[in-house]
Amino acid sequence: MRIEYAELSLVGDREDNQDRVTVSAQEQAALLVVIDGMGGHSDGSRAADTALKSLLESFRQTPLPMFDPLGFLHMALSRAHDDVAKLGNGQTIDTRPRATTAICLIQEGAAFWAHIGDSRVYHLRHGKVLQRTRDHSHVELLLREGKITEEELPTHPMRNFVECCLGGDPAIPEMTVSGRHLLEPGDLLLLCTDGIWANLRDGDIAGFFKEDNQELRAWLEALGRRAVQASAPFSDNSTAAVLRWHG
Repeated sequence: MRIEYAELSLVGDREDNQDRVTVSAQEQAALLVVIDGMGGHSDGSRAADTALKSLLESFRQTPLPMFDPLGFLHMALSRAHDDVAKLGNGQTIDTRPRATTAICLIQEGAAFWAHIGDSRVYHLRHGKVLQRTRDHSHVELLLREGKITEEELPTHPMRNFVECCLGGDPAIPEMTVSGRHLLEPGDLLLLCTDGIWANLRDGDIAGFFKEDNQELRAWLEALGRRAVQASAPFSDNSTAAVLRWHG
C-alpha cells in the first residue's frame, strides 16, 4: 500500500486545543481520525482523548486487512461512544463530556468512512470534491429541505448546533457509515473538524490540493492558516488529516 499523509491541529483563537488527530498506518491498512472535543476546557479534552484511545485500540485489535470494514467502523464508533459516555456518569446531561468525530479506513484500494456530528470527510480528485459527508446538524437539515442556502450557513444562528455526538446520552448516537469507495492514484482523503470548514466553501478547501506533486504538509498548513484567518478573531481549533493514495 503506497500512501503519504500529514496531520495538523491549530489552536486558533481559543485558549486551549480540544481537537485530536492521528493517522495510524500499517502495511495493509490505514486509519485516519479527527475528533472535536465538546463540553468545556477539561471535559472536551477528556472526551477527545478517550475517544481517540478507544478508536486506536479497536484498530490495533482487528486483524488486517479487515473482513468487514463497515462493521468495524460501526463497532469502533459504538465502543468509543460508550467510553466517552462513561466519563459523564454522575453529571447532569448538559455538562457531560462529548465529541464529534470522523474516521476513515483505507485498505485494498478503497476507502470506508464514517462520522458522528459535524466533523467531515472529503474525497478529493483532481482538485475537486468528489464526495463529502453531510453533517449531523440542524443547519444541514435545513439545507437539505431547501429552507436555507449554502450562503446562509456561515451566519445562521444555529450553525454550531449538532444533533448527535459521542458521549452524553448513553444510547448509541446516529452515525453515518459510507459504502466502499474505490481509489485512483492521486486521490486524497481529507478529514477535518468544523474549525477548518466553518467559513470556507468546499471548492475553496479542494483548491488547496490541486497539484499532484505538492508536498502534503505544506498544503495542509496553508489550509489551516486560511481557515483560522477566515474565522478570526473567533476562530475555533482547526484540525485535519490528509492522505494521498498512490496505489
